[in-house]
Amino acid sequence: MTITAPASAARHSRIHVFRQAFDLSRPYFVSEQKAKAWGLLAAIVALNLAAVFMLVQINEWNRVFYDALQNKQADVFWQQLWRFLWLALAYIVIAVYKFYLTQLLQLNWRRWLTQHMLGRWLAHQAFYRLELGRYGKGSGVPDNPDQRIQEDLNLFSTYTVSLTMGLLNACVTFVSFVGILWGLSSAMDVGLPQLLGGGELHVPGFMVWMAVLYCLVGSAITFWIGKPQVWLNNRQQQLEANFRHHMIRVREHSEAIALDGGERVEGAQLSLRFSEALANYLQLIRKQKNLTWFTNFFGQAAVVFPFVIAAPRFFSGAIQLGQLMQIASAFNQVQDSLSWIVNNYADIAAWRATTNRLGGFDASLHGEESAPESVSLQAGPHTHPYLHAQALEVNLPNGECIMRAGELSVQPGDRLLISGPSGSGKSTLLRVFAGIWPFAKGRVQRPADAMFIPQRPYFPDGSLRDALAYPGTASRYADTALEQALIDAQLPRLVGQLDRQAAWNAVLSGGERQRLAIARVLLKRPAWVFADEASSALDAATEAEVYARLVQLVGERGGALVSVAHRDSVARFHDRRWVLDAETGEIRAVGLSSVMPAF
Repeated sequence: MTITAPASAARHSRIHVFRQAFDLSRPYFVSEQKAKAWGLLAAIVALNLAAVFMLVQINEWNRVFYDALQNKQADVFWQQLWRFLWLALAYIVIAVYKFYLTQLLQLNWRRWLTQHMLGRWLAHQAFYRLELGRYGKGSGVPDNPDQRIQEDLNLFSTYTVSLTMGLLNACVTFVSFVGILWGLSSAMDVGLPQLLGGGELHVPGFMVWMAVLYCLVGSAITFWIGKPQVWLNNRQQQLEANFRHHMIRVREHSEAIALDGGERVEGAQLSLRFSEALANYLQLIRKQKNLTWFTNFFGQAAVVFPFVIAAPRFFSGAIQLGQLMQIASAFNQVQDSLSWIVNNYADIAAWRATTNRLGGFDASLHGEESAPESVSLQAGPHTHPYLHAQALEVNLPNGECIMRAGELSVQPGDRLLISGPSGSGKSTLLRVFAGIWPFAKGRVQRPADAMFIPQRPYFPDGSLRDALAYPGTASRYADTALEQALIDAQLPRLVGQLDRQAAWNAVLSGGERQRLAIARVLLKRPAWVFADEASSALDAATEAEVYARLVQLVGERGGALVSVAHRDSVARFHDRRWVLDAETGEIRAVGLSSVMPAF
């Protein structure tokens, strides 16, 4: 048995997160916006280099200015003050435009990343498949895609740009100042303990080595103290998203919760989720407090450390005050660049957690994009004038098989009713016909001129005309056509409200939502209609009216009507029936004697 060492696992984890960051970053820099992206990046790099150059000039100014103070040279003092004014002004201009262009790059990158991820999430019903996959056996599908796209993409672009530019600045600063510090440092003889043979060790560039040693010790301690923050940051985002998601569910199902009197239960659930988020955040604060103790001590000690090391040379007269200040300035620049990890560890932990979450989401989208279709769906108005399914095997997300069928067929002119006990898979069979159910095998041929009426229809917030024409554009239809569809669907009271803005899923009753979904079908006039419990909330008279309209529509268009329903009142509008057996998973064909009402 091979046991992976913890250090090896941690190293693999770090390599993996950098690979994830590269995979997430690369598409933007090779996209249609690559010229703008690389241009902004080059400008930011140039400004970083210019800022370091100005720091070098200010470091040299330190020597001349403080020497003038020590030597009481008033003319040189005032001359250097004017020089500092110009140096400071140039540095301020560079800093302002570096900040502005960095923010602009982050903004453009976030915009592109969000549009890119939204497109992938919405393509090929990936949003639906990922949501179903969360309940599958052994599912590793990331939760809360809304948070991944809205929050994590923002954090990723912000942290990646700021940390990358910060690291570049640290490297350039180190290269620029280490030579200065080496030149200002004298060699020092360090006594060796008797254990190492005694005597003295001649150390050239002593201040440089002290800066390196100081930062290595600080970085090692920072890693040890701050390591738990990565996991806690990741968990905090998950818990916050769960809390927000449950509040959204309460808002979406507010009426049902109010009718059931479920406020106490929902309040307890929300309190539990909020308490979990607060408890984790308290742990995170405590870990950050420990790290803040050390980083503040580390930073304050760095202020006096170079003076302590160089003071003997100053007091012996080997160097003047200006050179002492220059040594201290150069030491602090080298130390600060080498302490980049110490100074940015909290941001690095947050970036790493964000990258892990986005990497998992990206991998899930990639899996959906590359996964072969288990059900081969072919839809074409000319090649497939009828519905035909072969070798169907329909499963639940957990892998349980609920239905098998060797061959199924619906011809133009048919009016088919699918019935069976609850849970037998009636609605799922319609999803297979629609081509959106990923847990099925077989082949389905279906005419393209088809529309599906779901059990719970969706209407976007906005004008009624947009809700009626969804997902098409309302401008394609004349007002008379929109109004006639509402009348035919038994919604005459909405005829004069086409431009009314509302949250239609919330303001309409269940029966009105079903009639509005039927009005949408009557407006678009498809040849094939698949209705899933489309009239379950309607009274008998209204149900008869709207079903008569649907039967008339498919008859005129030369198509067929396929319905899922429990109520016997729907049966008279159909001439065929499939009965699903929940025990065996079989589909039995039963004939019906259709009795159609007169129009």
